[in-house]
Amino acid sequence: MGPGCAKCEELKHNVEEAVSQSGIEATVEKITDISAIVGFGVMTTPALAIDGQVKSVGKVSTAEEIKQMLT
Repeated sequence: MGPGCAKCEELKHNVEEAVSQSGIEATVEKITDISAIVGFGVMTTPALAIDGQVKSVGKVSTAEEIKQMLT
């Protein structure tokens, strides 16, 4: 989640890399709508949610960290 800043784009790339490396089937969606982001309770971006649960806020998680979150 995020408005489209460089950190948000980096997080999206890391998520896609983690999903690819894990070999799992997943849909990666980037949420840029501020109302939707606030609806998750997120006030600082970038943020990452997995299956509707916020897992990371205000930082760019690495692909390795994201893979751990996926398992």
